[in-house]
Amino acid sequence: MTKTAGMLWLLAALTGCSAFEPYATYPRAARPGEDTSLTRVAICYDIFVSSLDRVQAEAQQECAAGTVATYSSTDWYLQFCPLLLPARATYMCTPKK
Repeated sequence: MTKTAGMLWLLAALTGCSAFEPYATYPRAARPGEDTSLTRVAICYDIFVSSLDRVQAEAQQECAAGTVATYSSTDWYLQFCPLLLPARATYMCTPKK
């Protein structure tokens, strides 16, 4: 691979296909004391680009109808989220009251 081709590939990888848009990923496991029967959803996002309202909306889309995405925690372990979207917010889908 030439140097130019490598640079083009890197540029495409960093800027292509909604590189900074929040997206769903694997949620963290339930913590002690949390309701293990609730569905959990997680969203990868960039804390400098994505608003918390946008992350909440993405989580709500992942929850089933009749439930509300309730914030649980955020981590930065990079096991499920890439370097460009390092934060993983986990939500619990709680029944609407």
